Amino acid sequence: MSEMLVNLTTVIDQIAKEKSIDRRILIEAVEAAILTAAKKVFGHDRELEAQYNEEIGQVELFQYMSVAEEIENEATEIPIELARTIDPGVEVGDELGFQIFYREEDGDKARAEDQKYGDLLNIQTHRKTFGRIAAQTAKQVIIQRVREAERELVYREYKDRQGEIVTGIARRFERGDIVVDLGRAEAILRRSDQIPRESYRAGDRVQAFVTEVQRVSRGPQIILSRTDPGFVVKLFEMEVPEIYEGIVKIMSVAREAGERTKIAVTSRDSDVDPVGACVGMKGSRVQAVVQELRGEKIDIVPYSPDSARFVCNAIAPAEVSRVLIDEASNTIELIVPDEQLSLAIGRRGQNVRLASQLVGWKIEVNSESKIQTMKDQLKRHLMTIANMDESNIEYLFKLGYHSAANILNADDTDFLNLPGVNAGMVAEIRELARRIDAGELAAEPEDDDEEEAEEPATESPVEDGGDEEQEGDEDEKVTAQNAAQVEQS
Repeated sequence: MSEMLVNLTTVIDQIAKEKSIDRRILIEAVEAAILTAAKKVFGHDRELEAQYNEEIGQVELFQYMSVAEEIENEATEIPIELARTIDPGVEVGDELGFQIFYREEDGDKARAEDQKYGDLLNIQTHRKTFGRIAAQTAKQVIIQRVREAERELVYREYKDRQGEIVTGIARRFERGDIVVDLGRAEAILRRSDQIPRESYRAGDRVQAFVTEVQRVSRGPQIILSRTDPGFVVKLFEMEVPEIYEGIVKIMSVAREAGERTKIAVTSRDSDVDPVGACVGMKGSRVQAVVQELRGEKIDIVPYSPDSARFVCNAIAPAEVSRVLIDEASNTIELIVPDEQLSLAIGRRGQNVRLASQLVGWKIEVNSESKIQTMKDQLKRHLMTIANMDESNIEYLFKLGYHSAANILNADDTDFLNLPGVNAGMVAEIRELARRIDAGELAAEPEDDDEEEAEEPATESPVEDGGDEEQEGDEDEKVTAQNAAQVEQS
């Protein structure tokens, strides 16, 4: 009963101030708690009402009974004769209210009530039990409502911060996940959202990207990530004023967290170099980002609306000899010098894979010697077609059809535009390409002892071919290369 002796106004005002919760919410919580406890003790069939009294700082409980000629429910009805002894002016259908005194300090009032209405209300035997239950229930409901209100406040505060960077302290670890204390709330940095080989201890500072704010039964769950590409974007926004002001814009990001990131940037002001703005004086700006990412390599390349030029920038630091674009299959084929092949592919295919993500096209990389070998093989078979001469074949190669796959993906009109080529010859060319692609025709002449040519490299992971790339950028965290002049056809 000691909890109920405390003036609730003081408690409510203190909690409302400390937790930034509307005091009306707390008052409603206390009223609901007392009413719940009353129905549990006195019976759910009674018409009960709990009202908070600001003057005394307590919740008052009332029972209401309807005036009736004949009694059908003794818990909710009172006969007219008895009702008129209490209030001579009542009529059938009117409602009478009786206050139920349940606190120890109201002992005299409670005894007077028992003496006057005891038989009518039939509550005196339960009053002592109710006082204790009411105190416990009120305490539990207040705690629950405070938690719900806090969760709602946190949700409202952080739901608009999705896509921003927050800083907190690592508090505890749950099955590899890190619980981060953000001050007013806790967030989760899941194991899958942590940068590989990165470790934390309790008390360490954690800076991460808010990917999601969930409203769940246990409270708003704030999901953090250090692997999301948006984390890199926000870090550059913090370090590069031109990005924050909108002069320089990050157009796309491709990232393999903990290893390498490529970002494409452009400028709205012709006097501002977007790459230079991101790199900063002596690399100071980009190095601040690299430091936060624990040494992750960052390639900053200029964006171009020209797909051919953009892909050359994206594949940097490798140089490109020729670019072939197939819009139908959303594929770009890059032809590079032989010595640039491993650099273009990157270690385990990382460079071409990131470049593919950056430009949004599938990228195939072939060396010049590989392309020449493919041309020789295809030429040898095409020469078997009647009326097909070398000029037509060279024109096909100039258009970019230097493999069986290229021919199978082409339109008939491209071949019919060739001098001297008719529909019948197009059908033969396609059938020949189909047989080559299916392996029905020998790739090499029977007396050719050359080794089998290498397969074209794509954005899919590759097992080897990264030594040159490692030597080319080991001492440089940033690669910013101007676009190479390419031939597009």
